[in-house]
Amino acid sequence: MFFSLTELEHHPVLFDLTYQPGEIDCGEELRQKGPLHTAGQAELLRNTLGEIRIRGTVQADFEADCDRCLEPALQHIDTSYDLFFRPMPKLGGNHSEVRLEEGEIDLSFYQGEGVELRDGLRDFIIVNQPMQHVCQPDCKGLCPHCGANRNTTECNCAEQRTGSKLAGLKRL
Repeated sequence: MFFSLTELEHHPVLFDLTYQPGEIDCGEELRQKGPLHTAGQAELLRNTLGEIRIRGTVQADFEADCDRCLEPALQHIDTSYDLFFRPMPKLGGNHSEVRLEEGEIDLSFYQGEGVELRDGLRDFIIVNQPMQHVCQPDCKGLCPHCGANRNTTECNCAEQRTGSKLAGLKRL
């Protein structure tokens, strides 16, 4: 859904949308499983030079590869968001960076006549991913020697490795 400055100048816009998998590209590492539902409101903030605020909720299921064993790790998102968009400043000379003040870290920029909700949702979802995706809290991961998934296979690699360069440290 596109929020046009012209429409937002007159009134806030309410939305209630469902995006199917593939409609929002979250990259190769994060895959949407099932519909993504979002509802909320977009408004043009008064006394600003075109700043748009989009508030709402999002519910969706995503899948990523487990960082320990590479099996699918499911993640359910059910949260609210509060996004702010400011018109892209006109940059002069060789400057290609925009300086943000302390309270503007969550600010995004837009070009043209408005904001696409899909882009804001994508950025919000990606930024709010956990630092590590795991299939289960007690995932044992892959064996660093044979590559077996320790959740499904018992390997004896640790017992077989003798004469390690660090064996002296075990005696300490």
